[in-house]
Amino acid sequence: MTDDRLIFLIFTAQNKLRTYLNNALAAAGVRVSYAQAGIIFLLKQGSIGTMSDLSRLIGVDNSTLTGLVDRLEKAGFVARQASSTDRRSLSVRITPEGIAEGEKAKAIIRGVNAEVKEGFSPEELESFKGVLRSFFDKFDKQEGRT
Repeated sequence: MTDDRLIFLIFTAQNKLRTYLNNALAAAGVRVSYAQAGIIFLLKQGSIGTMSDLSRLIGVDNSTLTGLVDRLEKAGFVARQASSTDRRSLSVRITPEGIAEGEKAKAIIRGVNAEVKEGFSPEELESFKGVLRSFFDKFDKQEGRT
């Protein structure tokens, strides 16, 4: 009998991948988690400013984001700045140290991405990516984001 508990399988796969990726980053001496690396990657693009923007883009609540940014700031990878127009709003900027750490993380993440693809044909990979993209289409519509 095949396991058709799709939600269970998806969440279990995500957790295994997250653990594997975080272990690979740590083993390589990278000082950020994959979630923190995602924040660094977004900040490096330069179009993100506020904590609310980051929270929305990475899909976590403000309290979770605050903890992630606190650790990044303590390590010297990001700096918070009060907005010049709204004292309640904080912007986050990446530091040179954060850029360097992000580059180290990117190399490890690319390697793990290559591992994930191993053993699959190009056709299987395209089909798998199509299934994953269908989740975005299906559930973004339900959240009113399309």
